[in-house]
Amino acid sequence: MPRPATAMIIVRLGLITLCALWMHAAAARELGAQAGGASWVGAWAMAPQAVAQHPAAPSYDRAPAVFNATVRQIIVPTLPGPALRLRLSNRFGTQDVRIDKVAVAMVRRGAAIDPATLRTVLFDGQAPLRIPAGGSRVSDAVDLPVQAGKALAVSLAVHGNVTPQTWHKLASQVNFISAAGDHADDAGGAAFTRRVTSYLWLDGMQVRVPAAEHAAAVVAIGDSITDGMRSTLNADRRWPDALARRLREAGIRNLAVLNAGISGNRLLHDSPCYGISLEQRFARDALDQPGVRAVIVLAGINDLNFGFVAPHAGLDCDVPHVKVSAADLIAGYRALIAQAHARGVVIDGGTITPANLPPGRETVRRAVNAWIRHSHAFDGVIDFDAALRDPAQPSRLLPRFDSGDHVHPSDAGYAAMAAAVPLGLLQARPSAPTLGAGGGRAVAAASP
Repeated sequence: MPRPATAMIIVRLGLITLCALWMHAAAARELGAQAGGASWVGAWAMAPQAVAQHPAAPSYDRAPAVFNATVRQIIVPTLPGPALRLRLSNRFGTQDVRIDKVAVAMVRRGAAIDPATLRTVLFDGQAPLRIPAGGSRVSDAVDLPVQAGKALAVSLAVHGNVTPQTWHKLASQVNFISAAGDHADDAGGAAFTRRVTSYLWLDGMQVRVPAAEHAAAVVAIGDSITDGMRSTLNADRRWPDALARRLREAGIRNLAVLNAGISGNRLLHDSPCYGISLEQRFARDALDQPGVRAVIVLAGINDLNFGFVAPHAGLDCDVPHVKVSAADLIAGYRALIAQAHARGVVIDGGTITPANLPPGRETVRRAVNAWIRHSHAFDGVIDFDAALRDPAQPSRLLPRFDSGDHVHPSDAGYAAMAAAVPLGLLQARPSAPTLGAGGGRAVAAASP
């Protein structure tokens, strides 16, 4: 249902005012980061989300308990640098989380690490730390050379018995929890007896790069299609991963690709399972990333679908069951564009991919895609729809790009999405901050 126009205007004006304040804060952070001729740029990220709090939550919606054990998590940076910093988040926690020790090292295989690369990570000069409820911590600099595409293991020795309230549910990566004790410095993987496919507390890693390299980050933000649902486990086959590889293969080594997708996420509405709406988390998960130059937005399919899911007892991840129109989604996109331009960040829009929708919802999808392609509201357009659709049945994914559920791409489909990104869009420098419409650098695409 369309929102009341008056309320919509008030919300948008409020967002624009907040964006102006965020812009000044970001400028101050950037000046500090660039002191000494170097800057900190995001090299890896995952968007934090709240763990569903409901007694009837199924096991896959419950975070694993950590009983005085060590969590070892595998990340793959997309930007090289001589030093790194880690960011830990307890954004949705109601109690502080105590960590006795944090360590980082290069991965050998599985949970095993290269001991020659092992480094203790300090926070304000101390090894033990508390991540405050509702807050986050950024580490001191760690002198460990980082290679783009080479996996790192981040080990957190957790104090006491803790059930995380902040996580990233879908990792598409096996991570590890040890038997009891501090195993942060263990070179072997024998102590890491439990396997999980989520990220716990770890939500970002930055690298230090010389200012002369003009390094920057591109943030991909969206839902499960950006999060890599149904991609091959432990293979880094999400479309942002494929885009990072494509940049390296093209010799573009000063651009990181950060993944801020959350499976099930909606543009306009929060969910108890699928995170705060993209509209509300956009500043934190995209614009606040260190060194961000451009954002790619792909969102809307869950907004179209969840309004038609019948409510049910217990944990209902699909609430609110609100039907949305093309105008609703377009208003949401315009709010993102205003936020990005207020911060001087390029924002590119991705067309909504085919999902075998019923006729009514398919009509809305096509109307939204037509607006994305032809309105010139976004700074650029990435036609994911054209890259993935079956020419004979444009409402469907091409069979070889279909993972099998007719919504999420296969590994080949994710690769096709990365191939559809015009690299020139990502290399364009952002213009001066503006609250106006987009720059009109849309990429031509034929409508189905």
